[in-house]
Amino acid sequence: MEFGFWDLLTVIGALGFFIYGMKIMSDALQQVAGSKMRQVLRKMTSNRFTGVGTGFLITAILQSSSATTVMTVSFVNAGLISLVESAGVMMGANIGTTITGWLVSLIGFKVKVAHYALPIIGIAFPFMFANKQSRRKWAEVAIGFAILFLGLGELKNAVPDIKNNPEVLEFLHQFTNPGFFTRLLFVGVGTLLTVIVQSSSAAMALTITLTTQGLPLDIAAAMVLGENIGTTITAELASMVANVHAKRSARIHSMFNIIGVLWMVLIMPWFLDVLEMFLPDTTGGDTNKFALAMFHTAFNLINVLLCVGFVKQLVNMAIKSVKSKGDDDEIFTLRHIGTGVFTSPELSIEEATKEVSHFGEITQRLYDMLPELLVETEDKKFNKKLKRIHKYEDITDKMEIEIANFLSVTSEEGLSETASSRTRSLLSIVGDLERIGDIVYQMSKSLERRRESKAYFTPENRKNIESMIQKVNVAMNIMTSNLNSPYANVSLKQAKEAEEEINELRNELRSAHLKNLQAGDYKIDTALIYNDLLHSLEKVGDHIINVTEAIVGLK
Repeated sequence: MEFGFWDLLTVIGALGFFIYGMKIMSDALQQVAGSKMRQVLRKMTSNRFTGVGTGFLITAILQSSSATTVMTVSFVNAGLISLVESAGVMMGANIGTTITGWLVSLIGFKVKVAHYALPIIGIAFPFMFANKQSRRKWAEVAIGFAILFLGLGELKNAVPDIKNNPEVLEFLHQFTNPGFFTRLLFVGVGTLLTVIVQSSSAAMALTITLTTQGLPLDIAAAMVLGENIGTTITAELASMVANVHAKRSARIHSMFNIIGVLWMVLIMPWFLDVLEMFLPDTTGGDTNKFALAMFHTAFNLINVLLCVGFVKQLVNMAIKSVKSKGDDDEIFTLRHIGTGVFTSPELSIEEATKEVSHFGEITQRLYDMLPELLVETEDKKFNKKLKRIHKYEDITDKMEIEIANFLSVTSEEGLSETASSRTRSLLSIVGDLERIGDIVYQMSKSLERRRESKAYFTPENRKNIESMIQKVNVAMNIMTSNLNSPYANVSLKQAKEAEEEINELRNELRSAHLKNLQAGDYKIDTALIYNDLLHSLEKVGDHIINVTEAIVGLK
């Protein structure tokens, strides 16, 4: 059998055709049903068993375990679900991905879907120009489905005909002894194949196609086991630049699959013998393709049943294998965005929302350093606190840039009207939070100037500034609480009352300040710094109310 470089390119092209169709279909489904799926993921992960069902459901719909695992890692990264909850979802995703094998076995070769693919595209294509976004996305789902099976048809024609070329089978039969290490070799082949194509579904489709052309079942089964390991690479990549909890979630997925593969490699010859009893009465490639789909499903079901009772132990192993580096507040890190993976725009906005909440906490931490600086008398401690404020102000600058860039990239994708509105609100909020950081930094410089020029405040001045700081702090606490609450539940009333109290105190202190200045109660340089601090605190209050206004959609 001749199989040259051109033939290899043809196989790769057919595989790319299949993957492209799956990506179009999966991406469109995520955008059509993304928000509903996130609601399901949140509500149905209360325990490990409902988590398994949720992972199965979402993967079966999206036809991509990678999409489910990446979504799960992102949710853990955003603090929306726990490690234990994520473990169940990951296990369910493994069962959900077996649907692909049955689709390929039952429909891909038995029903000639490729014959109907172009008419399906013909029906769906006009809806690509519909005004309603949901219709456009459903058209993409149909077109992606058609392209997927066109790719599968091309793949069937492109792979080498093994059964009619005995010399290839002869080569393969050298490896088909029941040895443990030989099975591991083909597990490695399956893992490598999945890592290269970055899709366990595509790798499974190729493996089933090869079985119809004569690839021995035991080799194909070992490759399928490797594909189970290869699919964990996506979640591991997703977690590389995420927080420690997301890394642990990805590690649970990897350990679950590796443990399953190890016990199955040990018993695979006997397992396949038992499986043959349940196979339909067909011959050759038809038997093998059904056997492979059945093997994949049975293996994942049994592995879930065996491991679901040991979720806590898997979580503990993941915690031990992925050590926390500690929450070093002095180092700039984003907690929830920047995972570097292909998530839907809707999910990206969820992550950005959590990151904005984190930004609010950082801003409040920066503001809380101000009263400490005001009362510090020792030079060494004062300089240390001043330096820390400057470092945090730099962090707020970087966070604004990173979050704004992330939202900018996200907005380039197709966003719903609700998602676009949320994006605008988040951009407004990060601008106000960064401005608060700038003002606090300027106030620290004013306090530094006061110290250098020995322009000391009177007890009354100090008391007034502390009162204003406290009023602003109340507003800051309300703002942080609002940022950490569901935006739909946020009310402007409490924030507005805090803002009015700040303005009333500002007016009262300004009137008293002008009277004291006219009476010559303190020096002009002290008066200027005092007035600057009061004005700056009032401006911080303005930006704080802006944040809540953006949350409720008034800006």
